This record gives sequence, structure tokens and C-alpha cells, in this order.
Amino acid sequence: MKKSLFLILLLSLFFVSACTNGKTQSLEEFYKDAKIENVDKIIIQDGSTGASKEITAQEQIEEFLTLIKDIEFTPQDNQEKRDGWRYGITLFDGEREFKFTLSKIGETYYDSNPDIHPIVENYYKQLKIEKK
Repeated sequence: MKKSLFLILLLSLFFVSACTNGKTQSLEEFYKDAKIENVDKIIIQDGSTGASKEITAQEQIEEFLTLIKDIEFTPQDNQEKRDGWRYGITLFDGEREFKFTLSKIGETYYDSNPDIHPIVENYYKQLKIEKK
């Protein structure tokens, strides 16, 4: 009886943890975990138009990362598949890249605190690409 109760408890714990696909962490922790150390290019793509802007000027890269790196991402309870996204961002470190949308990193949907949407939208709309 004790063994079966222990097994049920263990399986329940496993299923609860399996449903939580991620953990709360900052965006910087996510991209550092992906071995992105020195961002040398950023691409921000508008999901509604398909247009994208590429940032390669180091000053603009640092400005953008300063705005978003400390935003905390918390896994959403509802992990059902969704269609569409507002902005997609790709950070490059040489050949390595880290891609995410404002609500999805990897296969997990997140809420951001503070809300990343207005920060990225305002930056994207005001972004002027400097010519080399």
C-alpha cells in the first residue's frame, strides 16, 4: 500500500512538472543559456506585415538589449498551440542565433513582466537603421 501511494505521488509530481515547460527567468538568462554572449546583430520582424529591420550598429544593439534584457518571462498555464505573432526577434553572436517571439521562447508560451510588447513596438517604430 505504501509503495503504490508513493508511486502515485511520484507520478503526480512528474506530470505536474511536465506540464510546466519552463521556468521564470529574465530574457538575458534565456539568451545566455543559448550561448549568446556578444550580440553583433539583431533582426526584429513585424509579424503582421512581414517587414524586418536589421540592427548591426553596436550602440543600437546595446540600447535595445538594455531595454529588454531584464524583462522576466513566466510560463503561461495554457500551453495550447496558437497561430501568429506580433514581433519576432533574432539575436546573433557570430554564427549562433537565438530566436523568440514576444510570447514564445522555444516551445513554451510566456507572459512578460513588464510587458515586452509596447517596448519592442515603440523601439521598432522609432528605429532608424544607421548605414555603415
